[in-house]
Amino acid sequence: MLGKPVIKDTRITIELILRKMAEGVIATEILEMYPKLKLEDLMACLNYAADVIAEEEVIEIATAS
Repeated sequence: MLGKPVIKDTRITIELILRKMAEGVIATEILEMYPKLKLEDLMACLNYAADVIAEEEVIEIATAS
Protein backbone atom coordinates (compact mmCIF):
# COMPACT_ATOMS: atom_id res chain seq x y z
CA MET A 1 0.00 0.00 0.00
CA LEU A 2 2.92 2.28 -0.86
CA GLY A 3 4.14 2.40 2.71
CA LYS A 4 0.87 3.63 4.20
CA PRO A 5 -0.12 2.09 7.52
CA VAL A 6 -2.71 -0.65 7.21
CA ILE A 7 -4.92 -2.57 9.59
CA LYS A 8 -3.14 -5.71 10.75
CA ASP A 9 -3.57 -8.72 8.46
CA THR A 10 -5.40 -6.65 5.82
CA ARG A 11 -4.64 -4.34 2.92
CA ILE A 12 -7.09 -1.77 4.27
CA THR A 13 -5.35 1.52 4.99
CA ILE A 14 -5.95 3.51 8.12
CA GLU A 15 -6.41 6.52 5.87
CA LEU A 16 -9.34 4.84 4.10
CA ILE A 17 -11.11 4.10 7.38
CA LEU A 18 -10.51 7.61 8.74
CA ARG A 19 -11.84 9.16 5.51
CA LYS A 20 -14.95 6.99 5.67
CA MET A 21 -15.52 8.14 9.25
CA ALA A 22 -14.95 11.77 8.25
CA GLU A 23 -17.60 11.35 5.52
CA GLY A 24 -20.07 10.31 8.20
CA VAL A 25 -20.06 6.57 7.62
CA ILE A 26 -20.84 4.97 10.98
CA ALA A 27 -18.87 2.08 12.46
CA THR A 28 -21.54 -0.54 11.80
CA GLU A 29 -21.61 0.44 8.11
CA ILE A 30 -17.83 0.22 7.84
CA LEU A 31 -17.91 -3.21 9.47
CA GLU A 32 -20.54 -4.30 6.93
CA MET A 33 -18.41 -2.97 4.05
CA TYR A 34 -15.32 -4.75 5.34
CA PRO A 35 -16.47 -7.91 7.14
CA LYS A 36 -12.89 -8.88 8.00
CA LEU A 37 -12.67 -5.90 10.37
CA LYS A 38 -13.71 -5.73 14.01
CA LEU A 39 -14.71 -2.74 16.09
CA GLU A 40 -11.30 -2.94 17.78
CA ASP A 41 -9.69 -2.30 14.38
CA LEU A 42 -11.68 0.91 13.95
CA MET A 43 -10.73 2.04 17.45
CA ALA A 44 -7.09 1.29 16.66
CA CYS A 45 -7.34 3.58 13.60
CA LEU A 46 -8.57 6.43 15.78
CA ASN A 47 -5.88 5.74 18.35
CA TYR A 48 -3.22 5.74 15.64
CA ALA A 49 -4.46 9.11 14.32
CA ALA A 50 -4.42 10.56 17.85
CA ASP A 51 -0.85 9.32 18.38
CA VAL A 52 0.32 10.87 15.10
CA ILE A 53 -1.26 14.21 15.96
CA ALA A 54 0.18 14.10 19.48
CA GLU A 55 3.68 13.86 18.00
CA GLU A 56 3.21 16.81 15.63
CA GLU A 57 5.40 19.79 16.21
CA VAL A 58 4.30 23.22 15.08
CA ILE A 59 7.09 25.51 14.02
CA GLU A 60 6.30 29.17 13.53
CA ILE A 61 8.12 30.91 10.75
CA ALA A 62 8.46 34.63 11.08
CA THR A 63 7.48 36.54 7.97
CA ALA A 64 8.86 39.88 6.92
CA SER A 65 6.45 42.74 7.54
